Amino acid sequence: MIARDRAELSTPGQESLLNRLLNEMDGLRENSEVLFILTTNRPEALEAALAGHPGRIDQAIEFPLPDEVGRGRLLELYRSGLTLPKTLSKTLVRRTEGTSAPFIKELMRRSAQFAFERTATGKQLAAEDVENALRELLFEGGSLNVRLLGARAASPE
Repeated sequence: MIARDRAELSTPGQESLLNRLLNEMDGLRENSEVLFILTTNRPEALEAALAGHPGRIDQAIEFPLPDEVGRGRLLELYRSGLTLPKTLSKTLVRRTEGTSAPFIKELMRRSAQFAFERTATGKQLAAEDVENALRELLFEGGSLNVRLLGARAASPE
């Protein structure tokens, strides 16, 4: 069985795909060589189903939010060849504390769009580009946008 529809994993009121997957796991022989990899941004939604049947999961690995060094590297990775002044980079590393890698990626993508709108070449990011992107992501996008992109602690200032 291959799980392709992630939305089905959290559909309330139905025997969800997760429950079907867990039932399949129960039916495997002990010496079966099967690897299940489950990913989620919402582990709290899975805990009850998994905790109800100890032994189903051999190992859980959590990928924490990026630290200061990680956020700096992500900014470099996602700047897409655009110039990001060091002072602006340092400010962004500080302001993106508590955010996920997807949030930083989207922040850089939108900042680049604003840079291209501001100048013909759009080669260098400016503070105003980032401010516009943050405003869009944190305020205009609404709380669902913030949660989906993993920006629990992003600093709007």
